[in-house]
Amino acid sequence: MPNEPMVWIVDDDEALRTSLQRLLASVEISSEAYSSADEFLHRYNAERGGCLILDIRMPGMSGLDLQDELVRMNIDIPTIIISGHADVRAVVRAMRTGAVDVLEKPYHPQDLIDQVHAALERDARLRARQQKRELNEARLARLTPREKEVARELIAGLSVKEIASKFGLSHKTVHVHRARILEKTRSRSPVDLVHLSLADDASFGVPDPATANSHAAPE
Repeated sequence: MPNEPMVWIVDDDEALRTSLQRLLASVEISSEAYSSADEFLHRYNAERGGCLILDIRMPGMSGLDLQDELVRMNIDIPTIIISGHADVRAVVRAMRTGAVDVLEKPYHPQDLIDQVHAALERDARLRARQQKRELNEARLARLTPREKEVARELIAGLSVKEIASKFGLSHKTVHVHRARILEKTRSRSPVDLVHLSLADDASFGVPDPATANSHAAPE
């Protein structure tokens, strides 16, 4: 199924790849196996959720180098490192670049399954958060420059009267801006705007009124 999460296995050991796929299949988890980091990068689909099981030492691009490349590409995949050669330095590097756990060979099958479930749950949370962020950004993008300025003041707790005075607008104009802001962002009240801005660190795409001339924006 297209929406089903996937576990990507990257290891140069064919027997291990086969064993891991059989283990995951036994608990009804889909997987794909690759013999090299390059093969994985060539075929990876970022639109699909999942996690990565990765060997540290492989010919060509190592597992740690693959992690570095994913970071460079701004791809965040929960990663489980499996290796018989893990040392403290390698473990620290792996964890700093996104590994959720490092399992040394031989590992207990249930430990791996538990880590895979945890990694898939983490990926699902990250993707849900990103989807919400993109939705909120799309709503904020509908605002005009003036509406973004007014929205910032509403979030700051200013009243309609105070906003009108600050921008040299009539109370009626501010009420119109307020209504449009709430409609475009699908907010029920300025309180919802506050939650939206806190959730996504929204700047509304305008300079901070404390450091810029906010009267420059058109109504």
